[in-house]
Amino acid sequence: MDQPKQSYTIWFSQRTGSTLLNKALASTGVAGDPCEWLHFQYQDPATLKLEDLEQLWRLGTTPNGVFGLKINFEQRWIDAFRAMFELPQDTSRAEVWSTAFPNCNKHIYMTRRNKVRLAVSWWRAIVSGEWHRNYGEKPQEHDIADKYNYDAINHLIIESTMCEAAIEDFFSESGIVPLTIVYEDFILDYEGTVMRVLEFLNIPLESIKISPPSYDKLADDVSELWVQRFREDSQKGWETRKW
Repeated sequence: MDQPKQSYTIWFSQRTGSTLLNKALASTGVAGDPCEWLHFQYQDPATLKLEDLEQLWRLGTTPNGVFGLKINFEQRWIDAFRAMFELPQDTSRAEVWSTAFPNCNKHIYMTRRNKVRLAVSWWRAIVSGEWHRNYGEKPQEHDIADKYNYDAINHLIIESTMCEAAIEDFFSESGIVPLTIVYEDFILDYEGTVMRVLEFLNIPLESIKISPPSYDKLADDVSELWVQRFREDSQKGWETRKW
């Protein structure tokens, strides 16, 4: 297969709107299909072969030659690609990544300012099994009000923070300046954010129609109850409360 003419990567931690952005970009037909191709197709990097990687290129590339994928940062994939292409140990991680995904000179970083709300959203998805809700779909009924778990939410805050630290270290190491998409801003300006991404990717904007959001917001009264409970539990005994 011919290599993609242009590749880009969306780096994200959970519950930052990456799937919403994926659907919006894929709907244009000219911005690749930036799914979690590695996670969907292969759980173990050791099982990945070159022909498998070429298949991923086909899956994520639109007819104009643009390929996209999204991923949490995991060093194990970079190690697997370094071995696959027999690259020297001093080859930078960004160079390794661009070898696996040719012409990958664009990086998008998705984050969320309020990590407590991120973690609550993540925990709600775990205990309810509802990770996304199609736009206009009737909310599922969940009896999860008693599933609040301080330790679990706190762990998810730490996990998301460590994921973002790893992504930022990857950028800093190679002097990469990504396009940063902040969840809270994305939700307020969905179409403007998608257009900004397309412009960043140097994709002509003429005649592009942005599809409506694919998903509805999942946060509900239970989510807010957990946010406030975590806020109170975390600051018990503090002389100077921060929030």
